[in-house]
Amino acid sequence: MDAVELGVNLFVILFALLDPIGNLPIFAAATAGASLKQRVAVSWWVCLFAAVFMVLIFFTGLWTLQFFGISMAAFRIAGGILLLLLGLEMARGDFISSFVDKDAASDLADVRGYAKRRFQRLVVPFAIPLMIGPGAISAIIIQAGEAAKLGPTGTAASMVAIAAACVVTFLCFALTGPISRLLGEVGLAIVVRVLGLILCALAIQFILMGLGEALPGMISTGVITPYPSGGH
Repeated sequence: MDAVELGVNLFVILFALLDPIGNLPIFAAATAGASLKQRVAVSWWVCLFAAVFMVLIFFTGLWTLQFFGISMAAFRIAGGILLLLLGLEMARGDFISSFVDKDAASDLADVRGYAKRRFQRLVVPFAIPLMIGPGAISAIIIQAGEAAKLGPTGTAASMVAIAAACVVTFLCFALTGPISRLLGEVGLAIVVRVLGLILCALAIQFILMGLGEALPGMISTGVITPYPSGGH
């Protein structure tokens, strides 16, 4: 594998795991009533945080887990629990209203203040672990090992891939206005609830994978990897 192939593979993996298209309804709900400048500012801060966090994971992820004595299985289980709680809230409660900023419409001129408030609200659980979850972190750590074999060119290609994935995500989030207007409040509520159900299932899958790694042989392989031919 050369540096170009490594970069392309990492970009494709990160785009699939960050899932900006699937996360659009949540971001639209979180920025409902915001102006275009406010939404762009929030998108910028969320994606900048994602880029910085992923770069840190690339260089220090494996060392950090080893330093604290955390196995990848434990990380998968912890991330799965957080995702499960988020998914239950999305599927059962009035999730959209919990993200709405009541001051957005009356605070259209304060782009920086609005972006700061929304960013603080979205770091957890939106940026982590919904966007950057155990899957993304695992993929970055694995790709970091592959990049180390290629030297500086591998590292450079990986940085370009991370930046490109975050730029595409930023563009998707910045353009949520037309999509939210198209779906309307009812459409957004339906999409978010369905996404919550899917997220609950994904969270259980993360937990099963973690338990499968921690307790080999206790859980059927068919449950941990039900579709091996189509898995990432």
